[in-house]
Amino acid sequence: MGKSRWEYVYGINPAFEVLRGGRRRIYNAYLNEAARDNPRLKKLAKFIESKQIETEWVSKQRLFELSESKDHQGAVLKTDPYPYVAAATLYDRDRLLLLDNTEDPHNTGAIIRCADVFGYHAILAPEKGVPEVYPSVVKVSAGATEHLDIAREGSANDHMRKAKETGHIVVALDAARSIELDELAKTLPARHLLVIGGEAKAVSQFILNSAEHVARIPQFGKINSLNASVAAGIAMYALSRAGKPA
Repeated sequence: MGKSRWEYVYGINPAFEVLRGGRRRIYNAYLNEAARDNPRLKKLAKFIESKQIETEWVSKQRLFELSESKDHQGAVLKTDPYPYVAAATLYDRDRLLLLDNTEDPHNTGAIIRCADVFGYHAILAPEKGVPEVYPSVVKVSAGATEHLDIAREGSANDHMRKAKETGHIVVALDAARSIELDELAKTLPARHLLVIGGEAKAVSQFILNSAEHVARIPQFGKINSLNASVAAGIAMYALSRAGKPA
């Protein structure tokens, strides 16, 4: 069975960002008829109207049927699927983010949201081991997906090799290593590839063995691990200063 020709992006913030991003064709907008007086929904409806997109005011049940989620917040857009970019167009960027084994859609969406905040606007993902940018991922990212360039092809190992070939220094996270992110950020060049792993599966051993740097986040509590998206956010913040004067 082939992929659908369209999908239903849901949530107020994701809807706004799909409209602002302008990367997808939007076929219809569906809004909660019982929440016409909601200020955020009214603002969204006005924005949709300015884009001359057909709008239907429907029931909450209809919104649930379209989105297959209770988190629709009264807004669903029927759009083209997520517009991935070719990985080859990203290797000339200085700052790259590679997702490796981030299998959970919620974590993946949260990592993408952090990537937008901390300036990792080019994201590489393999075809396996990382979820596609489905509406659930868009929702968790608060619509950040619509402003980033995301490639989903090949393998994580292939992405790492090509990044090395284009002069990127590879940094991977591993809690067992001794070098700390803050120290690494002082000497790391702007041109680097940060590799983030998942919780069930961390960064692959091949990448850990091939990386120029494997760093850890110092921890002082009794719980010995961080949520993958929290770790990613800390790492991106710490390394966002790489290549800049102290």
